[in-house]
Amino acid sequence: MKVKKVVLASDHAGFKLKESIKKFLVKKRKKILDLGTKNMESVDYPDFAHLLSKKMKKKNNQMGILICGSGIGMDMAANKHKNIRAALCYNIKSTKLSRSHNNANVMAIGARLTKKNLALKCVSAFMLTPFEGGRHNKRVKKI
Repeated sequence: MKVKKVVLASDHAGFKLKESIKKFLVKKRKKILDLGTKNMESVDYPDFAHLLSKKMKKKNNQMGILICGSGIGMDMAANKHKNIRAALCYNIKSTKLSRSHNNANVMAIGARLTKKNLALKCVSAFMLTPFEGGRHNKRVKKI
């Protein structure tokens, strides 16, 4: 996936990690759209997952990153949307497989379960790993 823009969103539990990821992406000179949240006040994670998913539908060549406490809620909410293939990424291998086998276009990260350095490595792996296509194409089409 040739990423032109990275769309970010988090709930209050993921706010600090989102800010770290944003700084990381700025250093890599990526275009970023930060949909919030803007602080650590309690919010409802589905609102941000739905907002990101709607933005992702409108343009190609975008990658989405959702961050909440576990990553699970964001992942579940995002996958309700057509053409969104969100994957819960918890280590480098799961991240690479989400791209190479499933052509994921959104990654979900659990801020309470994933340390910052690992999360940044996962973001990098997500951006750099291409979809293999081939035998995986027919499976992705069934999603």
